[in-house]
Amino acid sequence: MGVYIARRLAATLLVMALVGVFIFLLLHIAPGDPAAVIAGDNATPQQIADIRHQLGLDLPVPVQFGRWVWQLLHGNFGISIFSQAPVLTLIEQRLPATISLTLLTMCFAAVLAVGAGVLAAWRAGGLLDRGLMAFSALGFSVPVFVVGYLLIYVFAMQLGWLPVQGYAPLAAGIWPWLSHLLLPALALGMAYVALIARITRASMLEVLAEDYMRTARAKGASASSMLLHHALRNAGVPIVTVIGIGVALLISGVVITETVFNIPGLGRLTVDAITNRDYPIIQGVIVVFSGAYVLVNLAVDLVYTVIDPRIRY
Repeated sequence: MGVYIARRLAATLLVMALVGVFIFLLLHIAPGDPAAVIAGDNATPQQIADIRHQLGLDLPVPVQFGRWVWQLLHGNFGISIFSQAPVLTLIEQRLPATISLTLLTMCFAAVLAVGAGVLAAWRAGGLLDRGLMAFSALGFSVPVFVVGYLLIYVFAMQLGWLPVQGYAPLAAGIWPWLSHLLLPALALGMAYVALIARITRASMLEVLAEDYMRTARAKGASASSMLLHHALRNAGVPIVTVIGIGVALLISGVVITETVFNIPGLGRLTVDAITNRDYPIIQGVIVVFSGAYVLVNLAVDLVYTVIDPRIRY
């Protein structure tokens, strides 16, 4: 197991390196110039050139990339072009909001989706099954920002139950923290719930058709025992896999969700950085997101051994 983890961590470093190269080159070949944004609309070409020189943007791309990598190796994500603050500091300030939103979404989505998938498989072909699958299809079809605005209109503006936007840290209290995250988590989790529920249903149907499940039913095993102790555990590997893969949905959706609900997280920081062509912030945030995704998938692989003892690395 230790050798496997070491190999995966080494592969993670390789993946992060490739992501870094791709993102750096993509940003520098994309249209737009941060120096022109800083200088303003009335700036002369010479003023823009001076700003480019001050920022080091007039250096060859390989030299700029080498400097950035050297800074990363020393734990330095660079300096924001616009705020002149260390990128790592900006990420640390925004990270708690994004982590709170992501973890709350994952918890509620996993519990709701797995439960819905199990019930749909148990009542396959029935009204409950059809209703849950229709909800799953709807979750895939409706964009996150549409769901977000609908939730704001109903629960914040019409009913007044929850805040319209913003974020309260956990230090402010459980309810202020939770009340600001409920609507964003619901909006962000719609597609996630739909994905997990469909995979759970398909995996459960496959397991429920096995001979040992018929034997358990013939021996008089209760429905809860059959579903939870026998079927769900044997269907767990595909479910855990899709939960890990779904993190990519959360990473992409958190950018839109934080913008809609005005949450000061990494997603909102990314949108502002893209608008201003702030290269160091964009690169730093993408490195953090990529590292989180790779580590989550490593954790999923390790969970396999707990769910199914036959799996060995």
